[in-house]
Amino acid sequence: MQILETDFLIIGGGLAGLTAALKLSARGRVLVAVKKEPTESNTSYAQGGIAAVMDPGDSFAHHIQDTLIAGAGLCQRDVVEAIVTAGPPCIRELEKLGLAFERREGRWDEYDLGQEGGHSHRRVLHAGDFTGQEIIRVLLERCREQRRITLRPHLMAVDLATAGEGKARRCLGAWFLDGATGELLGVRATVTVLATGGAGKVYLYTSNPDVATGDGVAMAWRAGLPVLNMEFVQFHPTCLFHQDAKSFLISEAVRGEGAVLKTRDGAPFMERYDPRASLAPRDIVARAIDREMKTRGDDFVLLDITHHSAKFLRKRFPNIYARCLEFGINMARDPIPVVPAEHYFCGGVEADVAGRTALPGLYACGEVACTGLHGANRLASNSLLEALVCACNAAAAILQRPPEKPGVAPPFPDWRASGEAASEEAVVIAHNWESVRKAMWDYVGIVRTTSRLERALARVKMVQHEVAHYFRSYRVTSDLLELRNITDVAALVIRSALHRKESRGLHYTLDYPLPDDAHPPRDTRLQL
Repeated sequence: MQILETDFLIIGGGLAGLTAALKLSARGRVLVAVKKEPTESNTSYAQGGIAAVMDPGDSFAHHIQDTLIAGAGLCQRDVVEAIVTAGPPCIRELEKLGLAFERREGRWDEYDLGQEGGHSHRRVLHAGDFTGQEIIRVLLERCREQRRITLRPHLMAVDLATAGEGKARRCLGAWFLDGATGELLGVRATVTVLATGGAGKVYLYTSNPDVATGDGVAMAWRAGLPVLNMEFVQFHPTCLFHQDAKSFLISEAVRGEGAVLKTRDGAPFMERYDPRASLAPRDIVARAIDREMKTRGDDFVLLDITHHSAKFLRKRFPNIYARCLEFGINMARDPIPVVPAEHYFCGGVEADVAGRTALPGLYACGEVACTGLHGANRLASNSLLEALVCACNAAAAILQRPPEKPGVAPPFPDWRASGEAASEEAVVIAHNWESVRKAMWDYVGIVRTTSRLERALARVKMVQHEVAHYFRSYRVTSDLLELRNITDVAALVIRSALHRKESRGLHYTLDYPLPDDAHPPRDTRLQL
């Protein structure tokens, strides 16, 4: 097997991965392993923007408090404070790289800040309604200018490579499947950064792109790292309901500009669920929509922003406006049909605000990590903030490490799994792929019960057994690897949900409908 050598290995090419790569290139060679094309990441699909205190009328105290309220008692306050207060200087670094956030019309000294659910002030910086896409464009341009950074597309991570036992155990890099050749290869690095993003494809309906199969969480768990709070899965309340839209996201910023959620007969309903109405946090809004749909037997609800002019909507939401028009919906005249879809994982690999994990040599940043910022529910637009700040912190921590002495590191381990035979039963992989995702949607969704969770776990365990057999017996393919990862992540979500005997934030179960404020489980911690 070919073994590549680099100083720093970044797995993932979103905001966290590319930010870390740029900073680490000051010290040595950086290899950024991207699963598909460099532009394909969860960051690219982020419409709303980055939450940060950039307005004189706002304050860190307000942003911190909004985050703590949304997190339903499980945020780590010191983590929230550290990330919120680090936001503005990190934003300015992005701007120095060439990212231009929207300014108020005629006022180039003031940001055009958006407001989203759960925020008490306007604090969401944005670049139109395709902020993530613009972030990736700028970061890729800067990375391609650095001779020390190598971007390798079509490298799918298989597993982390580790050596040693006990406290001497460390990460040496990772194994990959090269999509161009179909061959396995290893990448050895002094430091590895997991920045693989989320796991939306674990569910049948998601706002995430196809690359979001939970690869980083699954690999870390298989390597024995602690995984926290996987039961807290955020369902975005408003994805476009259309058979050809593939869960196109209608940004929360639309509600921030006054859009009102209504039933199909035009009646507003959010006031019955929360005094903040359509600007309530996502967990509350998603459950309210789910209940209205089930009670009324409707397939969708309506998001009405027709009180704004077409001119305003085209300027504020150019991407959403154009996309809706493709499906015959004029936002200025027609309420938008929407449904909830899986959007974001608040849980992940246990890591601190500098990305440090329990495995020396391995860091984790962005959605793959669980830092304690989000608690039981993520405040809108805090995700890009966390990815940016923690990537900056991780790079700073890595650069403070003393250089590794030549010849001291243990040898790269041998590949010890997977068969050589070509599978002739690809239909089995496709069937299991759909089976896992449908079971998660049907039984481990917005509203749960113990019996549903147990039913889902039984099905997922059967698939895990089949996948393990396939992995031992047949040649590795990208389809098999993704099935392996979504199945492992699905099992972690279900086991975590069964462990939490209360309803809190994004985890709502009919068997325990109230929060256990007397003895709340701090973290749901799982480890191999």
